[in-house]
Amino acid sequence: MKKILLIEDDLQICEVITRYFRDKGTEIISVHNGNDALETIGNSLDDYGLVLLDIMLPEVDGFIICRAIRRKNDIPVIFITARAREEDILYGYELGCDDYIIKPFLLSALYAKCEALSKRYGGTVIDSTLQCGRIKLDTRQLICYVDNTEIELPRKEFAILQYFMNHIGWTVSRDTLLNRVWGDDFFGSDRVVDNHIKKLRKALGSAGIQIKTLVGRGYKLTER
Repeated sequence: MKKILLIEDDLQICEVITRYFRDKGTEIISVHNGNDALETIGNSLDDYGLVLLDIMLPEVDGFIICRAIRRKNDIPVIFITARAREEDILYGYELGCDDYIIKPFLLSALYAKCEALSKRYGGTVIDSTLQCGRIKLDTRQLICYVDNTEIELPRKEFAILQYFMNHIGWTVSRDTLLNRVWGDDFFGSDRVVDNHIKKLRKALGSAGIQIKTLVGRGYKLTER
């Protein structure tokens, strides 16, 4: 395995993981706060083959760091964290992590996951771009472009647009969006979808016209 970057503020956990991996012949470099992690990502991320990332870090949390990594490249990222809430796990995957491991964990299992991911990726870059008309979506780096200009989208709007981009030309009902974006456990009016579609269209500017309203049926994304 190529060298691993471990971003973890618990020095005891760092020591245990580092010793285990080095005994297996894998080098680990660790940083212990969010700012140092961002600096490492900006300067030398290409030196590593995989990132192990805690969420609860001093200065900058792991979610922000994961987003920063995904803006740079497709390196495998595994969250190792005590945060076991379903919403945190789902958010981690939305941000582009490859696995989410809850503490405490078996070192042997962590190593096996790292080894499998390293073999799977093998340093290759996966095409993660979706395009429809003037709108382009990078689903790994979580970036939306209109006419090649980056625009900011909140989580729900990004998820709605991603579903549309995967189903161009389909009629998508409010119930479908509620199930796919909010989840089966959502309780509330389906009109929440309309509010988020309105925000999405506004964020897309003049390209928002590509999202058509089909009265009584739902919405459709078109090329123009």
